[in-house]
Amino acid sequence: MPADYHTHTPLCHHAEGEPESYIAAALAAGVSEYGISDHAPMTPEPFDDWRMNREDLPRYIEWIDRARAAAGDLPVRAGLECDWLPEIKDWTERLAAAHDWDYLIGSIHYLGKDFDFDNPKWLGRWAETDVEEVWTQYWDEYLRMVNSGLFDIYGHADLIKKFSYRPSGDLRRFYEPVIEAIATQNGTIELNTAGWHKPCAEQYPEQSFLAMAASANIGLVISSDAHAPGEVARDFDKAIALALEAGFEKTRLFSQRIYSEEQICPQT
Repeated sequence: MPADYHTHTPLCHHAEGEPESYIAAALAAGVSEYGISDHAPMTPEPFDDWRMNREDLPRYIEWIDRARAAAGDLPVRAGLECDWLPEIKDWTERLAAAHDWDYLIGSIHYLGKDFDFDNPKWLGRWAETDVEEVWTQYWDEYLRMVNSGLFDIYGHADLIKKFSYRPSGDLRRFYEPVIEAIATQNGTIELNTAGWHKPCAEQYPEQSFLAMAASANIGLVISSDAHAPGEVARDFDKAIALALEAGFEKTRLFSQRIYSEEQICPQT
């Protein structure tokens, strides 16, 4: 079973479970590696109520150490899920230097500091939004995030669809510049299974994005985005089938921000 690198801890205030429980779930699922990548602090604080605070970072490292102690021979990797906002690029660089991370996931949850668009509290705002305009803004920022060169993995690429608001027409017009930029830097995307359990009822990213990424020889990881032990490696059998259908043959493993690859094995 592929590695599961996108997982969270209670330090982000919206996940639950102890490290030993997550490791037990990872071992039961048979993943090749387990990675911990909680929502990184942002500045200035308090920024929002669904991420670690800066003072939590030592506790976060202790949480990872506890997971490693429980893991036996299972490799446990240390990461962060970092939110992209251009004005905190320097802060992200400081976070990257704060520990010997195995990988950093770059994600976009904000369009400006006041619109965390995947937060259910904004459903009313979505109903009044020009969807074409917001999608354009989102993918422009995603391209800037990729071009920053700060991240090893690009998280849930089409998260903007979470509440099933999509513009009309062929959506590949949004994907193409991002695919090209990721390919140029030999980057890695994730196939995030959490989308199947959101209003969009579809993995992130959608299949046409996956097929374009595979054709461009972009790297892949498969991720659960687990916020509870029972979500570790959730729907990986379904994700593996989609990855193979899209044209991927391998997934990537990360250690000290250097990747290797392992073969995707069909599930029976």
